[in-house]
This record gives sequence, C-alpha cells and structure tokens, in this order.
Amino acid sequence: MSRFLVTDDNPDGYKLEDILSAIRNEILQRATKIMDDSRPEAVAVINNNIKILNHLSESIALAENSTEVLDKAFGQHDPNVPRIGKA
Repeated sequence: MSRFLVTDDNPDGYKLEDILSAIRNEILQRATKIMDDSRPEAVAVINNNIKILNHLSESIALAENSTEVLDKAFGQHDPNVPRIGKA
C-alpha cells in the first residue's frame, strides 16, 4: 500500500509531481537561509542543493509528462478502476 501516492488503496494520496514540488520548495527555502554563509561547509551544501534541485526539476517534468500521458490515454483517474497495471 502506498503511503504518499494516489493509488486504489490510497485515493487521497498525492501526485508524484506534487510531492516533488513540495520537497523542491522546502530545499529552496532552506537554501536561502545559508546563501550568504561563505564557510566551506555552507558552500558545499549550497552546491549540493543546486544539483539536487536540478534533479528534482527534471523529475517533476517527467512525473507531469506521465500524468499527461495517462490523462490523454485513459481520462481522469477513477479511484475504483486502475488506468494501467493490475488492480
């Protein structure tokens, strides 16, 4: 059973792109708190965050594309019927 994502067992879950966007926003908020810190540790964390944000943005785009493909092919999700895969 999914704890976070929308599934037949969890119709109140979230879309993957929404979770990834929320995580990206939190990283951005936290990064702004250390952006003026010039210590090597802070610079390393900022550099890592920039790379992570790039990966998240690419992942969000992929998740949005998957949603578009499913919506186009099968219409809006009916919680009682899986659009693809096995129930």
